[in-house]
Amino acid sequence: MAMLRPNPRGDFPVISESAFVDPTAILCGHVIVEDNVFIGPYAVIRADEADENGHVEPILIGSGSNIQDGVVIHSKDGAAVTIGSRTSIAHRSIIHGPCAVGDEVFIGFNSVIFNCTVERGCVVRHNSVVEDCVLPEQFYIPSTTTIHSNTDLLTITQVTQDATAFSESVAEMNVSLAHSYRRIANQL
Repeated sequence: MAMLRPNPRGDFPVISESAFVDPTAILCGHVIVEDNVFIGPYAVIRADEADENGHVEPILIGSGSNIQDGVVIHSKDGAAVTIGSRTSIAHRSIIHGPCAVGDEVFIGFNSVIFNCTVERGCVVRHNSVVEDCVLPEQFYIPSTTTIHSNTDLLTITQVTQDATAFSESVAEMNVSLAHSYRRIANQL
């Protein structure tokens, strides 16, 4: 069983029965995990910082998404973090709110997403930093790119069909893993 903890306000994670959360993962506070989500080893998802009124918005992980090994999802001052459906957050990435990541997005290894909106179908490749902007639908951020504002997006291209196919295959594989690991856990 994953390490599930309340935050100081007493909010406790809510996890769909069809999701798989690795036993080494830590989920703390106002975290909502929808159907068929895979949360890998050593992921940390914390909704525990409150705003000045003591309020904490949820961290929501949409259905069919995967949060891979070592990912950290957190937010400042109780702000919301939303991860859409069928979205992949790859190994050791950091998603720090306030932040909204849309449906069918791929965030590559070691990338940092902070204080921004990443709309549907975007691909952010490995070791990239995206902050303080809105990535419109279907944008492709190459590996090792740093985006600090909307004006930095002027040279960015649309997602290719190959990148979309890769993102979809990662999402499908991890939904399959969620089902397989749940089945194994039920047999133990």
